Amino acid sequence: MVRLDETTYLAHLERESALFRTALAGCSPHAPVPSCPEWTAADLLWHLGEVQHFWTTILHQRPKGPDDYAEPERPESYDALLGLFDAGTPELVGALRAAEPEEETWTWSEDDHTAGFIYRRQAHEALIHRLDAELAAGAGFTAIDPALAADGVEEVLGVMYGGCPSWGTWTPADTHLRVDCTDTGDSVWVRLGHFSGTSPEGKDHEDDDLHVVADPGSEPDAVVAGPAGALDAWLWRRGDDAEITLTGDRAAYDGFRAAVDQPIN
Repeated sequence: MVRLDETTYLAHLERESALFRTALAGCSPHAPVPSCPEWTAADLLWHLGEVQHFWTTILHQRPKGPDDYAEPERPESYDALLGLFDAGTPELVGALRAAEPEEETWTWSEDDHTAGFIYRRQAHEALIHRLDAELAAGAGFTAIDPALAADGVEEVLGVMYGGCPSWGTWTPADTHLRVDCTDTGDSVWVRLGHFSGTSPEGKDHEDDDLHVVADPGSEPDAVVAGPAGALDAWLWRRGDDAEITLTGDRAAYDGFRAAVDQPIN
C-alpha cells in the first residue's frame, strides 16, 4: 500500500475537522456519543480540541517531548469550546506545514519519531472523531474518502493495534489473515500472535495480538473484505459489519477479532 503524501493528509485533516465541527455545532452539549459511551458532545469537542493543541505544542517545540506540557483550561460554555476548536485546527495545520515530514519530532510511537507520524495520525484522529460527532448528532455518516480509509485500515491495524512496546514480548503464531479493501484494491496482511509483559506501571499483560506484515507469499488462513470506509469504521468500532465478508478459517478470524477486541477513543 502506498502512503498518502503530506499535502493529502493535511487536506483530509482540514476537511474532517470541518465536518466534525459542523456535526457538533447543532448538538446539545449533553448529547451522548454512542461510540464513546462515557462522553457527551461537549466532551468529544474538548477531546479533539485538546488533542490538536497537544500536537501543535509538540511540533512547535520539536524534538522536545511533552514532559512540561500544560493542558489548556477547559472552557465552561459550549460556544467557547467551539471557539477553542475553531482556533486550534488552523494552528495545527500551520505547525505541520512548517515541519518537514522527516524532521525529528517526539511521538508516542515506538519506531517513528518524525513529524510524518503526526501528519498521518492527526488526519485519522479527525476522521474517526468526525464519525463520533455524526453519531452524536444522529446524522448519517458523510462519505469517507476511500483512499484515506484504506490508509486508515493499515494505520489502525499497524499503529493502534499492532506494534510492541519495549517492555513487552510478541510471540508470532503461524496464522495470517488478509484484509482486502474491495473498492480501492488495497490489502493489509496481519500475522496473529501473543503479547506478554509487565508495563512500567506494574500491570501484567497476556493478550492476543497481531502485527502488520508483508505478504508472506502464501495463501491467507482467512480473508476479511469490504469497502475501505466500512472496514475502517468497523475496525474502530464506529460502524457495523453489514458490508464486510469473511472467507477462510473461522478460528483465524476469531483470533483476529480477539486481537482487536478493545475500544479506542
